[in-house]
Amino acid sequence: MVRNAFAYGVTKQWVALEHVSPALVRAVIAAEDARFLTHHGVDWEAIARAHEYNARHGDEPRRGGSTITMQCARNVFLWQGKSYVRKALEVGVTELLELLWGKRRILEVYLNVVEWGPGIYGAEAAARTHFGVSAAALSPRQAALLAATLPNPLHWNPGRPSRWLLGRSAVIERRAARVSVGGLR
Repeated sequence: MVRNAFAYGVTKQWVALEHVSPALVRAVIAAEDARFLTHHGVDWEAIARAHEYNARHGDEPRRGGSTITMQCARNVFLWQGKSYVRKALEVGVTELLELLWGKRRILEVYLNVVEWGPGIYGAEAAARTHFGVSAAALSPRQAALLAATLPNPLHWNPGRPSRWLLGRSAVIERRAARVSVGGLR
């Protein structure tokens, strides 16, 4: 599905990783890719678990096995959509990013290009739009709310969270408290 950026406008502002709240870094890792710091770009175990889940649950909302690195590769270098060609290219680009950029740069780029709401790109724009603060000033709760929207940022609004989003963000906040990002700083 192709969306028209003019329908929403575009809000974005690049911010260096050192100017992003560590709470957001931990929350995104906890929500999107718990093994980010230990895998080499593709988490084959997560892909296998997603495949098994999807086979058992049919048409329910499907789970994906994409890592943060794979999402970064897709968002920066490839196109959206589902095809075997795009997925094969995504794996190749992912391996190159891990080799050439490393985890810190991958996370910095991902946090700056991911969509956090209609036309809202990057952590700084998301923090300012949804909470009126800089990305550096996000609290653990705000960070978890932002991370909770990532599977469907066009549907959920962290500034006006639904009951479901509040529950998901509480789980992410608890998980995030156990994520160590010392190696990234």
